[in-house]
Amino acid sequence: MSQSEVNVASVPGVKDMLTRLISLPSISSASAKWDHSNEAVVRILAEWLEPLGFAVEILEVPGMPGKFNLIATLGSGPGGLVLSGHTDTVPYDDQRWTSDPFTLTERDDRWYGLGTCDMKGFFALAIEAAREFAGAPLKEPLILLATADEESSMNGARALAEAGKPKARYAVIGEPTSLKPVRMHKGIMMERLKFEGQSGHSSNPALGRNALEGMHEALSELLTLRSHWQEQYRNPNFEVQVPTLNLGCIHGGDNPNRICAQCELHFDLRPLPGMDMDSLRQAILSKVRPVAERRELSMEFEPLFDGVPAFETPADAALVKACEKLTGHTAHAVAFATEAPWLQKLGLETLVMGPGSIDQAHQPDEYIELAQLEPTIRILKGLIRQFCL
Repeated sequence: MSQSEVNVASVPGVKDMLTRLISLPSISSASAKWDHSNEAVVRILAEWLEPLGFAVEILEVPGMPGKFNLIATLGSGPGGLVLSGHTDTVPYDDQRWTSDPFTLTERDDRWYGLGTCDMKGFFALAIEAAREFAGAPLKEPLILLATADEESSMNGARALAEAGKPKARYAVIGEPTSLKPVRMHKGIMMERLKFEGQSGHSSNPALGRNALEGMHEALSELLTLRSHWQEQYRNPNFEVQVPTLNLGCIHGGDNPNRICAQCELHFDLRPLPGMDMDSLRQAILSKVRPVAERRELSMEFEPLFDGVPAFETPADAALVKACEKLTGHTAHAVAFATEAPWLQKLGLETLVMGPGSIDQAHQPDEYIELAQLEPTIRILKGLIRQFCL
């Protein structure tokens, strides 16, 4: 498509785009009270991308009515660059916001609004960067990817990985990193362990099977596993260099003079790159199942959600080197999880880098600094030139 065949003028400027995106609620949450469809956000992105010559594909996430992914492709051929973001936001507490979360508000050289940095702002800036290349003869395609439900289930990215889309060579996920490239992050697992025994009068332990005592033994096994993993695995790129296991909450029993019949523990585990989640779960099972069997307790052990694998791209990867040169920052590691593992499963060399700070994400009065806008557009244009032209 030539420059004359595209309609660049019909696409709004960055501020108008972000104003519109912020005005469209797209919260994702495990709670039905909070959860929204993201369809309106996906449709407006398509409306802006098509006049620039992008071929747009909108895909419903299987089993999730009202949730959609968008793949917009400029140019054709093998390889190419993906600029990826999620369309959803976290819930909010409007009592703690100074301004309306759904109205883009400018003050103190910042734009405030729900999703400004995490991460609707990235879409507006990516489209602005792409505007220059509308009608240009790209050697490899430029793909803008917009996913559903990153903040809750990550099922949008999972569905894409299962479908084998999109096909490309490189991917930048525009999560808020203050424009510093991130080439690795820990994974996250949240697990549920439940023991069920038999209640009875506390005056005679033989009258029941105490689930709380069984859990006490299981806790010791988990902490021993944690120590073993922390001795075995260490990565100096992370602020917390070892994998962590946090005992988050426990519930059991109903009265001090009754043998505890049920006890349930929820815990999280944050593995380093190189630690396989299925292997970790099997290691846990091998320690807690014998406790249940020995004490004649029934046991349930299952993930609270599917988890996010750890992610790492080699330091000498072409995309890492390109982003380091464009930003002036060495690629580093972060503790928060992203959709990067699923893009890696598609065979994409992947890096996380975007405007805004993670410190502002998931907070009242979320904002993006105006000073981050032009540098983001410049960096994205640089990547498009290097990997698409």
